[in-house]
Parts: sequence; C-alpha cells; structure tokens
Amino acid sequence: MTSKNGGGERFDEAYYQRFYESKETRVYGKDSIAHLARGVTEMIAWYGGDIRSVLDIGAGTGLWRDWFAANKKNVHYLSTEVSEHACKKYGHKQCDISVWRTREQFDLVICQGVLPYLDADAATRAIENIASMSNGFLYLEAVTKYDLEEICDRDFTDTTQRARTRKWYRTRLDKFYTPLGCGLYYSKRGHLTFYELEKA
Repeated sequence: MTSKNGGGERFDEAYYQRFYESKETRVYGKDSIAHLARGVTEMIAWYGGDIRSVLDIGAGTGLWRDWFAANKKNVHYLSTEVSEHACKKYGHKQCDISVWRTREQFDLVICQGVLPYLDADAATRAIENIASMSNGFLYLEAVTKYDLEEICDRDFTDTTQRARTRKWYRTRLDKFYTPLGCGLYYSKRGHLTFYELEKA
C-alpha cells in the first residue's frame, strides 16, 4: 500500500543511482551495512535478545536483508519499501509505513533513513505503526536538524529531508520504547530489563 504522503514516486531509479548504487555518491555500501548489522545484532545478543523475525522499513537495495540471509539464515525477514522502483528491482513488499501495519510481531524492526522524508503527521503515524509491530528491538536512524546543520556531509546526504529536532523524535518514541543508545530502542512491551546506566 502506498500513499502520496509516502512519496514513493520520488525514490525512482535516479534517486537510487545517486544515493545507493554509485560508489562515488552512495551513502552506504555492502561493507558498511555488514559492519552495522554485526554491531546491532551482537548488542542485542549481549542484552539477552533473541532475533527470530525482522521487519525492515525502507529496505532500499536490500543490504540488511542480504546480510541476514548470509549470516542469520533461520531468521524470518520481511523487507518493505515505498519505492516502486526498489520493490521491482530488489524484491521488497511495497508499503507506506505511515498507513500500513500488520498484526505480525517482530523481534527487530529496522528503520533507517525513512522518517525524515515524511511530514509530521505521517512520521507520527509511522512511529505508531512501527511500535504496534514491535515486541523487541528497534534500530532507528533518522537525521535531525542538528545533524543536517552540523554533522552530515552534504555531498552524500539528501538535504531535502525534513529537519526535525531530537526532542520531536524522542517525545514520540518514548511513549513506546526504552532508548538504549547508538540507535537502539527496546519496546516497553518486551520482557527484558536494563541497568539504569545502560539506558540512554
């Protein structure tokens, strides 16, 4: 399911060529995502989490999915994208997270580089939808206003993303998740507990 708000039409072949496929201008490559995936999954294992199912929101070129297929073969993996181009080329389920949810529950939800493309109402709904499908960990990457102004390399960053504050995201995320730092969050419906200083 897609919507105009999801903006699937903007993520066309040219967009993917610039930000994902060209070695000169892409944001991430296979090696960097593999490094990130190892870090995220090992931290989850350290906390006592068990990953049997993964939902990937905005799966892009499928690098997370490919890493799991190679390294965590028994994990049920659902990769989704709003982009018709990416779904056809990389085999994802076409979904707009601002309007889509399933009753299925996932041990890990990955949402990398999605929320800043949505307007405020759509991003709020997306967080609510993600939380409804999450019974464990969330790995979230969403650049903030500060990031865009002070951190991001503008040669490799899509600066058309919406510049929201850290507080905007945390106000909405904190209703559903315990923040653990480094982009990791844990569902308040989960059974794990954390030492006070492990929480961000």
